[in-house]
Amino acid sequence: MRRMSVSDFPRIDKQELFARLAKGQQAGVTVVMPNRRLAQELAREFDAGRIAAGLQAWEAADILPFGSFVERLWESAVYSSLGGETMLLLSASQEQALWEEIIAASPWAANLLSPTRTAADCRDAWRLAHAWGIEGALDKFPGNDDARAFAEWASAYAVKTVREIDAARLPAAVAKLLTSAAIAKPQLLVTYAFDIMPAQTGGFLRAIHGAGVEVVQCGPRRRQAVAIRATYASAREELAAAASWARARLEAAHAGGTQRDANYPRIAVVVPGLEQRRQEVQRVFTRVMEPGANLPGAEIRALPFNISIGVPLASYPLAHAALGFLALATGEVDYALASRLIRSPFVAGAESELEQRAQLDAKLRESMPARVTLARIVGTIDGCPLLRGRFEALFNYANANLSGRQSPHAWARHFSALLEAAGFPGERTLDSAEFQTRVKWYEVLGEFALLERVLPRLSCAQALVRLRRLATDALFQPESGAAPVQILGILESAGLEFDHLWVSGLTDDAWPLPARPNPFIAVALQKKAGIPEAAADTALALDRRITDDWIAAAEEVVVSHPLREKDRELLPSALISTLPEGEVNVPDFPRYRDTLHAARLLHTVADGIAPPYTAREVRGGTRVLADQAACPFRAYARHRLGADGISTPADGLDARDRGNLLHALMAQLWETLQTKARLDALTAAELTAAIEDAASFAVAKVRSQRAGILEGRLAELERARLARLAREWLLVESTRGDFEVVSREERRTLEVAGLAFTGRIDRMDWTSDGVPVGGHILIDYKTGRATPNDWLGNRPDDPQLPLYAIAAKQDVIGVAFARIKAGEMRFMGLTRDNAVLPKVKTAEWQGLFAVWRRELDALGQEFADGVARVDPKRKLKTCTHCDLQPLCRVHERLLALEDDEEGGEE
Repeated sequence: MRRMSVSDFPRIDKQELFARLAKGQQAGVTVVMPNRRLAQELAREFDAGRIAAGLQAWEAADILPFGSFVERLWESAVYSSLGGETMLLLSASQEQALWEEIIAASPWAANLLSPTRTAADCRDAWRLAHAWGIEGALDKFPGNDDARAFAEWASAYAVKTVREIDAARLPAAVAKLLTSAAIAKPQLLVTYAFDIMPAQTGGFLRAIHGAGVEVVQCGPRRRQAVAIRATYASAREELAAAASWARARLEAAHAGGTQRDANYPRIAVVVPGLEQRRQEVQRVFTRVMEPGANLPGAEIRALPFNISIGVPLASYPLAHAALGFLALATGEVDYALASRLIRSPFVAGAESELEQRAQLDAKLRESMPARVTLARIVGTIDGCPLLRGRFEALFNYANANLSGRQSPHAWARHFSALLEAAGFPGERTLDSAEFQTRVKWYEVLGEFALLERVLPRLSCAQALVRLRRLATDALFQPESGAAPVQILGILESAGLEFDHLWVSGLTDDAWPLPARPNPFIAVALQKKAGIPEAAADTALALDRRITDDWIAAAEEVVVSHPLREKDRELLPSALISTLPEGEVNVPDFPRYRDTLHAARLLHTVADGIAPPYTAREVRGGTRVLADQAACPFRAYARHRLGADGISTPADGLDARDRGNLLHALMAQLWETLQTKARLDALTAAELTAAIEDAASFAVAKVRSQRAGILEGRLAELERARLARLAREWLLVESTRGDFEVVSREERRTLEVAGLAFTGRIDRMDWTSDGVPVGGHILIDYKTGRATPNDWLGNRPDDPQLPLYAIAAKQDVIGVAFARIKAGEMRFMGLTRDNAVLPKVKTAEWQGLFAVWRRELDALGQEFADGVARVDPKRKLKTCTHCDLQPLCRVHERLLALEDDEEGGEE
């Protein structure tokens, strides 16, 4: 007698299915689906039909994914008289931990780049093998090293879990129990939209049918669609057109009153590679469908679209903060993370001390290293008593409870207690998305605690790594009610029905998808089992069927593809090339900024002139004139408004530290040497002692200014580096004639345009070498890029030395940069006479001084007059490292025309 095939089960149409579901639970109807999204959509459609029938209350339909149905039957067995015969069901995280343990103990482990990723791939292969009934043949088919390794791992995993069950083996285990009356089974089981029926699923359906349950098939209605193929210049334009189309269909339904039962029509956009393009899709659809959603202070409300793919839980602010607090309590973290935690809204007192904590963060950035500990932060908190109290509580609990190796359950309790000590999740009321994120976070923490069953005791660091991985692997998306527009990936759209459907990105290299056999199972075995993705012909047949289903899934269907990707021309997929090409006419929805601009009421204000500067003394030194030359607004914002950017703690020494070290080194060295004659007279040992003393002095001075920066081995390395620089530089100095260093790091008050600037001259030498009556040379130490061209032309880039020169009472005969960089040691500057400095050019001195006076007077007068226009000297190149761009909005001023021509930013 022939065994009944799944295809032999009778079919019913959707109308009959809904009629049976309408009878309620007494009819005993259960509908199983391939995935959760399809189950939710079918349930929503059934509910909409109940509303259309005028009902205000009805029994919920029993519609759920096939895997959930099998788990429900398993739970029924566990809590029945069969409980003694059932094994414990492993959670996903427990499966992962066991695979990792088995892989780590195998001889293959040494060859793996990421054992964790390999364990996840093995779980997928294990599920695939059981789904298609080939688990018993894994070691019987020849394959590559991956297949052989997996066969060994799978055998070890089966032995290790002989007394347990996992999701891959659960359908087969439940099928053996279905004949028992102790398991609650439905009267009618409906399989909906199972285009692909794995062997395991088919076997389960035959088993439940044999246990007396009626099994029928059902699927979506096929429609006579009007389908067209549209082309666009780029993928970006294609996505924007799809968003505008979705909005147009939504507004048309709303205006015409055609929405069904107060629900908008079902609109879907399918985007290949949605996981990689999710952020772009979110940005484009938000801009088109909810233009003001990102405005400051805008009401938080559900968007009219839903993206089917979630994002890692760890990326949500609340979960990210929770992981951050745990990391800070248990070890050293980047200051960037500590900064976010100090200002986080998810710690107690965040609202009460909002401004004080922002100021504290800015202050700590001036002195903190790139990586910090909780103890160090607690010791420097000032002006934020609530924050200090919470961080002290966090430190005290961590110090008392986080030592040794403990079970995952114990670590879960400690992690919860740490967050409670921090006052997590803060004092303000959480919005809906944050509340759901918090619930999901504690679900993940509970999942972590269950690892106690399969994992030995862990250290705190190991436990936190495990928890962070779970939060990263958990894809999450807060629920916000039914959205009329669904944005789906290719495979997620299978089996769904819509009123309007747009399928994008169908180029010949994107669709059909290539064959994609699982790398851990021999390809020949996968082909023999009939896995569609394993071979090119079956993969093509599957994608052709999906394409046909798209065409019949809605009354209006648009398939589209871009024509170019950068310089590469793109062709349409062969599966859609026969569709008639057409044009989708949608309104050109204006951008929100364009709407605001069109409705503007203009008041012209001359914003390039500020009130005059009335004081005589100017704070900021000669940097004021350099900023005025670079951009008048920069000088005004920094030196009159006090608009300074916040510092970013560097890993080790930053540029300012290295500059301070160099200046301290040279100042101390020339305090010892004084003159060229003294330099020449020193013995090698005396010179070495002088250099090493100066290097030690410099390190000690900078260390006193920034505690904790130069300690231990780093301080030794820096002293050695400074000594090498000094020795190499003195070789350059030794090529000069006689000179005397007459001032070092001397502060002077310099006047220009009636303003007094305080400056510091790195060094001034007196020399008579090559000069009849002698003269003075101004020297500025530099380690980075510097050139005498910075002093020349209009609005000189670096007016410091020119200002010192014209303001000096001494007879200045030369100005020079001392370039102190290993391998590039030299003087760069200008002198009045030849041979004053080695390899330095001469200049027409009186004319040069006249130009400097004119330019510096002009800059000083501009600053005094309040000239503050946004006028970067070299356009946007000047703005590259400027932190004032959000204030001056230079891009809006300089790129307005280009932005309009290119369509603007997204």
